[in-house]
Amino acid sequence: MTAKRTDNKGRILKTGESQRTDGRYAFKYQGTDGEPHFVYSWRLNPADPLPKGKRQCRSLREMEKEILRDTMDGIDSVGKKMTLCQLYEKQNALKPNVRKGTVNGRKQLMEILKADKLGNVSIDKIKPSDAKSWAIRMKEKGYAFQTINNYKRSLKAAFYTAIEDDLVRKNPFNWDMKDVLENDTVPKTALTDKQVNALLSFVEADNVYQKHYRAIVVLLNTGLRISELCGLTVKDIDFENGFINVDHQIIYDKDGYRISPPKTENSVRQIPMLEPVRKALQEEIQNRKNTQLMIVDGYADFIFLNQKGAPMYASSYSAMFSAMVKKYNKTHEDKLPAITPHSLRHTFCTNMANKKITPNTLQYIMGHKNISMTLGYYTHGSAETAMTEMKELAA
Repeated sequence: MTAKRTDNKGRILKTGESQRTDGRYAFKYQGTDGEPHFVYSWRLNPADPLPKGKRQCRSLREMEKEILRDTMDGIDSVGKKMTLCQLYEKQNALKPNVRKGTVNGRKQLMEILKADKLGNVSIDKIKPSDAKSWAIRMKEKGYAFQTINNYKRSLKAAFYTAIEDDLVRKNPFNWDMKDVLENDTVPKTALTDKQVNALLSFVEADNVYQKHYRAIVVLLNTGLRISELCGLTVKDIDFENGFINVDHQIIYDKDGYRISPPKTENSVRQIPMLEPVRKALQEEIQNRKNTQLMIVDGYADFIFLNQKGAPMYASSYSAMFSAMVKKYNKTHEDKLPAITPHSLRHTFCTNMANKKITPNTLQYIMGHKNISMTLGYYTHGSAETAMTEMKELAA
């Protein structure tokens, strides 16, 4: 009979087990890739003491038990050792054809993961508590609740891919953000009619900001996204039939100007022009100064231009709105809230909902992908709308 192999303590070693001359134990097994793999430990059994000066580790037979469990469940014992960064990179590679904005967002999250200790942890070691601690660290670094939630959603999707590939059993990001962090997102509020009138009166009379008056009128009466407004060309305006054709937006970043499809496929639409919008667009086209023959990805003759004659862009308008409100509030007792271009889109949508435009029509005008997003505006009540509706019911 063949003699049983033993360790230096005389204990019988199982098939695949061995002990090296330095005392370290090894277990050889075949991975799901068909290749031989090894795990090592300074202890054979959980009760064995750790040799002096050696780093704490699980016993070899604890690791064997885990390998056996993985084998029985079909878990890829090799693939599960990829890091979170590697998993996220793999997930992104499965969806390569995305917009540049999405690409930039992926880069940002990857840089965050590389800088955080969680990014280099193997995915089989990440527990829900680890993922929650990551979210807390993100908050401590100043990231907004919604930003962290968006990143968590991306990592949750990556782990579902890992589960489908039999790399892990559970998703450590499958929990509600509100159970970990307070949602301190400032709710969107529409401007009141009084605030809209105050804004328009101020801008129309102000020597610095009156050049933006017509853009504000268009935003307030169309619900256009700011990048859609900036991308408007003369050809997009159908004055004869009274429509604004929206089929693109203009983006400006470190790489310069570029034309991009609208935010969603539902954003390709024709927006009816009310008379104030028609008048504002006609005047803006007639009064443009320093117009440059700038062609961006085949589009030219842009309507809203900066002082250099180039197309306006989103961040420029955002900075302008911030400075404009600051100037207004210095000289007026009734202060205006913080206003962004999106505030005007939100105001338009809320006003249309309050005027009982049908949800499907409003969804089309706004270019919302989901009707649920549009329906949310029908719940934005206020003291003024409550008074109006109660008077109508009492009449």
